Amino acid sequence: MEYKNYLEQIGENAKNALDDLVKLSSGEKNELLKLMAQAIIKNKDLILEKNKIDIEKAKSDGVKTAFVDRLTLNDERIESISDSFLKLIELKDPIGNLKSMEVMDNGLKIGTQITNIGVIGIIYEARPNVTADAFSLCFKTSNCVILRGGKEAFNTNNILVEIFQKVLEENNCNKNCVQLIAKLEREVTTEFMKLNKYVDVLIPRGGASLIQSVVQNSTVPVIETGVGNCHIYVDESADFKMATDIIINAKTQRAGVCNSCESVLINEKIAPTFVPLIIDELEKRNVEIRACEKTKMYSNKNLKDATEEDFYTEFADLIIAVKIVSDLESAIKHINKYGSGHSEAIITENYNASNKFLNEINSAVVYVNASTRFSDGFEFGFGAEIGISTQKLHARGPMGLMALTSIKYIVLGNGQIRG
Repeated sequence: MEYKNYLEQIGENAKNALDDLVKLSSGEKNELLKLMAQAIIKNKDLILEKNKIDIEKAKSDGVKTAFVDRLTLNDERIESISDSFLKLIELKDPIGNLKSMEVMDNGLKIGTQITNIGVIGIIYEARPNVTADAFSLCFKTSNCVILRGGKEAFNTNNILVEIFQKVLEENNCNKNCVQLIAKLEREVTTEFMKLNKYVDVLIPRGGASLIQSVVQNSTVPVIETGVGNCHIYVDESADFKMATDIIINAKTQRAGVCNSCESVLINEKIAPTFVPLIIDELEKRNVEIRACEKTKMYSNKNLKDATEEDFYTEFADLIIAVKIVSDLESAIKHINKYGSGHSEAIITENYNASNKFLNEINSAVVYVNASTRFSDGFEFGFGAEIGISTQKLHARGPMGLMALTSIKYIVLGNGQIRG
């Protein structure tokens, strides 16, 4: 009951703040976003101080290096957070825009207008940049947000929310447009999933266990952001240097993020020459390779065996699975079976092969000759992202401003009645 009362108060705060938020004009919201971008830079040392506490605790708990990387902020990443607020200012506010207006035979004018969703709940793990992205996108689209971040990033998340709330208060705006759930018990998260009286939609962002827990237990509608079991298929016509550069980037630039490559599929016609090349390059960067039997035949390295489970797995670490496939058709079947519907790439010089891959891969983002690491709201020109949806209803792929909106019908008449 203690947790329920605590969460209901947060929900009530959000609903009250929503009444104030929807009255703000686009210009007023943009001015507040600008002030917050400045406040992030102004408070950089304080943010880093709080983040250091979280990092040291995570390291003492023995968490993986990739996890610590996701948790870590530095000067560059803080400046990137601030820049994302400024980027959102440049984007058109969708709220209130009419999408269409048609005149019926009876003279009624019926159209659709873009509107906000309301109160959005975000449940996420150890990525403090999500705190800023989620708030800025929700605020721009006139949605209040309730944040439930992971305990590992609590100090960082808390100071960021305090900074945002202070800017809101200083400018006569309801600070409860953004709230952070401060109680860290697991039971609070479970209770939050049932706050459908106040929360209009929940968006989980994290690993498979978190996402499935929300999907299975929530009484609030859920937008499912997907686990990132991403693939790169190297076609028989691929340029080897391009393929190597893309695979290395997709696996090692940031191994712990959801758009990093987890499996490489190689056409058997190029396997004798390409396998030794890519294995050497991956091992130079300390990537653990889990290989199918055919892959091991073409390498003189002592590679680990790839299991069936490995091909389903988002490693979120410097680990990759490698498999030889007979042709493009086999690669597509493998990806559609084992993939999580996130992001997949083909490396090829063959136009027909690229088209077949684009048409038949059932994932949110499909690439030709580019790294899966580009599956990101900022890279897609959205300013930031709330997550990457792998479902097909309402939103799919990197979710920016439009994914946080709904519609209402506008009907204009001049006295019509229905006979």
